[in-house]
Amino acid sequence: MFAREFLMMRKIPGNTFAATLVVVASLLSSCGPREPATNTPAPTPETAAQSTPVSSPLTGFAKDLQYVKNGRFSHIWVFSRKDGKPLDKDDSAFLRANAPQVVDWVITDEGKRVIAGTNFNLEEGNLGLLKKRFNAEDYAGK
Repeated sequence: MFAREFLMMRKIPGNTFAATLVVVASLLSSCGPREPATNTPAPTPETAAQSTPVSSPLTGFAKDLQYVKNGRFSHIWVFSRKDGKPLDKDDSAFLRANAPQVVDWVITDEGKRVIAGTNFNLEEGNLGLLKKRFNAEDYAGK
């Protein structure tokens, strides 16, 4: 409606006005950001892949350990049975009863190990008792 009123006011032929609109629209749509002029060649997919290090995603134990480390615990312990078998419900109950200070428990390695995150030094608690039944590895500094 506005275009029709504009044509009537200025008395510009419709074909000239339409052609002008097409030219302006094409000029505006073709404008875009310019690429900076440099003397270096543009990276090809091969060089881009070579220069970018690819990190493999963490899986299994490493992923679970990173999850507990992200909790920013001052002490991280990994417990496993001395016979190498998966932990059962009695093992879980024993760990929870004798290390109540542990905030985060993560079972890993198909149930064969459990990662414990705490801000309490278990050596001041029942760590000796836990070591009688389980292998205990300190991962706080690793």
